[in-house]
Amino acid sequence: MNITSFKKKKVASEKIVMVTCYDAPSAAIVEKSKVDCILVGDSVAMVVHGHPNTTYATMDLMVLHTQAVARKIQTKFIVADMPFLSYRVSLEDTMRNVGRLIQAGAHAIKLEGCTGNLDSIKHIVDSGVPVMGHLGLTPQSINQLGGNKVQGRTKELADLLLEQALLLEKAGAFSLVLECVPSSIAEKISQQLSIPTIVIGAGPHTDGQVLVFHDLLGLQNDFSPKFLKRYHNAEADFIKALNQYSLDVIDVNFPELDKHSYN
Repeated sequence: MNITSFKKKKVASEKIVMVTCYDAPSAAIVEKSKVDCILVGDSVAMVVHGHPNTTYATMDLMVLHTQAVARKIQTKFIVADMPFLSYRVSLEDTMRNVGRLIQAGAHAIKLEGCTGNLDSIKHIVDSGVPVMGHLGLTPQSINQLGGNKVQGRTKELADLLLEQALLLEKAGAFSLVLECVPSSIAEKISQQLSIPTIVIGAGPHTDGQVLVFHDLLGLQNDFSPKFLKRYHNAEADFIKALNQYSLDVIDVNFPELDKHSYN
């Protein structure tokens, strides 16, 4: 998978499959799967580090996790999130931060929103770095949005989303994430754009889907939004294995002298 594959898949009406993951063991599993691409998301601040929202992600954190993922990836396309305010201070700071993520192993970066970002996106793209856009629910703006709410429910807001999507495409974005918008709006935007849309919580009539590794595998079951489908209950399996390990130690069934011990 490379940058040209995204447009080819849209033209061929082939769905793009993206997974958000944050570490080397997860990336090694994804590498062996049929998933197309990986997002090293700033949601790592919540999923891995236990923070309440993504504004706690820093550049150092994103670089660390991008490096971990990249070490295990050979065939997948890696997109890394630009964290909160890392692209809003100055163009010089923005480009320095973009460079850090690319040198950490990302093939592209993702940033949220449209207003105030268009010139930066154009400059990043002109500098040789692919940019993925992100509209709808933009988690870094959670305090401005008043929480995690579906976006674009009114005609005015839906029209604004379409307008912003077209502006991001014109600025040079190679693809666009749409998060938590009505499915009819996501479908309309997907039809209007020549670049692919990869969505979460925005229906099936788009160019691709993205889910978090931990969520779809059921590694953490305290997060259950409407858009999430769990494909496994790994948490239950892990607890079962840990309990069996505990019993084996208590009953002296582990370690076995011959199998697990050195002479």
